[in-house]
Amino acid sequence: MRILHTSDWHLGQHFMGKSRQAEHQALINWLLTQVEDHAVDAVLIAGDIFDTGAPPSYARELYSQLVVRLHGAGVALLLLGGNHDSVATLGESRALLECLSATVIGAADELPAQVVVLPRRGGQGVAGCVVCAIPFIRPRDVLQSQPGQSAEDKQQSLQTAIQAHYAAVFDAASLRRAALEAELGHKLPLIATGHLTTVGASTSESVREIYVGALNAFPTTAFPAVDYIALGHIHQPQQVGGLNHIRYCGSPIPLSFDEVRQQKEVLLVDLDANGLHTITPLPVPRFQALVSVSGNLLALAEKILAAAADGTPERPIWLEVTVAEDDYLADLPARIEAMTQGLPVDVLRIRRQRSNAAATLAAAARETLDELSPHDVFTRRLDQEELADELKLAMVARYRAVVTGLQEGQP
Repeated sequence: MRILHTSDWHLGQHFMGKSRQAEHQALINWLLTQVEDHAVDAVLIAGDIFDTGAPPSYARELYSQLVVRLHGAGVALLLLGGNHDSVATLGESRALLECLSATVIGAADELPAQVVVLPRRGGQGVAGCVVCAIPFIRPRDVLQSQPGQSAEDKQQSLQTAIQAHYAAVFDAASLRRAALEAELGHKLPLIATGHLTTVGASTSESVREIYVGALNAFPTTAFPAVDYIALGHIHQPQQVGGLNHIRYCGSPIPLSFDEVRQQKEVLLVDLDANGLHTITPLPVPRFQALVSVSGNLLALAEKILAAAADGTPERPIWLEVTVAEDDYLADLPARIEAMTQGLPVDVLRIRRQRSNAAATLAAAARETLDELSPHDVFTRRLDQEELADELKLAMVARYRAVVTGLQEGQP
């Protein structure tokens, strides 16, 4: 059984004024080629299919296109909801997509639906593996908050509830696997999915905190004993805790400038009756060039010219420019614009590298709200107040408690 593990597509992302539509279309075309060339049995997308709960129409069209083309290729598709995804949006076409070999698991509130049997390609529905198909787990799906709990109590309660949910799905999947093995006369591999942060995972600036003030990271020891764990949410591909069978595949395209130097990939996961056999990373081509340059104005002129060498008027380079040493100049945008005049580049962001606190606050004021999380806004505003450290810590703790309460539907 060969599964292609991918995640965090973020269809519909609006990236600093730019659409990613062309990149995602190229990604789908490339993925279908890999599916054919490597005889993939099933594709698994471990959450954050869309970038927002109300994706634009072109993002929905890309989503439908992926489903239809994989169905035409005879390949099963398993789609898991992430923290960016709307349960309602994923659920609206769920029954229809079932007819096209696609299984959608948008929420963790229906346990039986989270046991999924993926068929082998061209096997007339013959089971290839059993999946504990667990999407992003919202606290309200597994936990009822108790009054008077401390932050530590809430963190432990949520971790325990998520672990119990994994155990319950694992038990149900094990029973399903045993029944299928008795019917088929041979063993089947068992895998699990997840969309969460695990202990030791490396994140990037485009990864949002999921459980504000409630759960920092889920320990690997709390996962059930399965052959492979396909994770999403972290955009950098990586093993977790040095364990070969617990993997983040990462996002297939860079979703922020700090991901530019990452080699994006999808994972080919080969399983057989004995469990996990091999994992093969497939490097994803860069469909749109993103370049981050930094230095003083003299150095930047050379670096921007070098970056522009790979661009064309039809496909300009997207640039992030960080100005050092000369960052005090008020007319930086005009100077950068003059440097890039006539070059096949689009400057998406100009940053000032400042060392003192006042300068940092001034630079932060130029950022848009799209670049900041609510937690960033709160803490930056709090930093401007002359308050004792103890009071600031208390206010941050209170803020986190309020946000957690809102997430869990408390009044």
